[in-house]
Amino acid sequence: MIVVNESLPSLDRRGFLKKTAAAALAAVAAPTVRAAKSETLVQQLYKSLSEEQRKAVCFGFNDPKRSMVDNNWQIVPQTVGGFFTADQQALIRDIFTGLHSPEYAETVMKQVASDSGKAGFGASSVALFGEPGTGKFEFVLTGRHCTRRCDGDSVDGAAFGGPIFYGHAAGSFNEGPAHEGNAYWFQAKRANEVFKMLDGKQRETALLDRGREETSDDTVKLTGKKTGLDGLAVRDMSKDQQEGVRAVIRDLLAPFRKEDADEAMKLIAFEDLHMAFYKAGDIGKDGVWDVWQLEGPNMVWYFRGSPHVHVWANIRA
Repeated sequence: MIVVNESLPSLDRRGFLKKTAAAALAAVAAPTVRAAKSETLVQQLYKSLSEEQRKAVCFGFNDPKRSMVDNNWQIVPQTVGGFFTADQQALIRDIFTGLHSPEYAETVMKQVASDSGKAGFGASSVALFGEPGTGKFEFVLTGRHCTRRCDGDSVDGAAFGGPIFYGHAAGSFNEGPAHEGNAYWFQAKRANEVFKMLDGKQRETALLDRGREETSDDTVKLTGKKTGLDGLAVRDMSKDQQEGVRAVIRDLLAPFRKEDADEAMKLIAFEDLHMAFYKAGDIGKDGVWDVWQLEGPNMVWYFRGSPHVHVWANIRA
């Protein structure tokens, strides 16, 4: 698992109190926008837009672009770095950072920047749907290996406000079996721990030839079915195997802020999930399955780790 925390040097008691007092005064004197919720920052961003900007990036709440998802796309042609002021760009960065857990926010930001070419995070695009603060609204940020949403629970019964995408090509387009430096490979390692727990018959059920096709919105289309899904049903697993699946889900949700992760956990119909692994895309032919998924009647979480990581997720009530 990626670790981003660093140990701090020890301080004597007097030095600690001085530093703490100074930090407290600084916080009172100059509060930062990072302390605000992403939804609050979306309202600030909306209010800051000029009429020209609103015509380009603001849409009605029911516009079909709001619910779209893809692995590499611009929701509008205008980019963060080329269309917004410096202050607005800072707001957008803080909105995006705030959608992720403190442990992973920096890692995710670095992933998006590195996957976006020379322009970095500024190559992303942003659109706003509805009017923040007056009813239903949603902020959507897209780019290479990124679709994220901030909706203030405007979208009823939808985790993350709708389908999301994340991925990473760490170092090169074609990653090696260890996926060195990949921000999300830890999730696949956890999933493969579950496969190791399965007995021979269970592995025959769970291991299939090829995963789903990646075709934008259709990739995460929900079937509503409890049976006939790819792989081994969680209800047919032992208690320790089921706990292993729960650990996988915790790792899948780890990069995201707690309130979104908690909402997702409440919506997932756990015992109706099926877990599948796929032979195609096994980098290095090492039996560590790079492609796998969890699917249930109201959830798709598809992880394709070949030639690099693509992850599609959709959870609805």
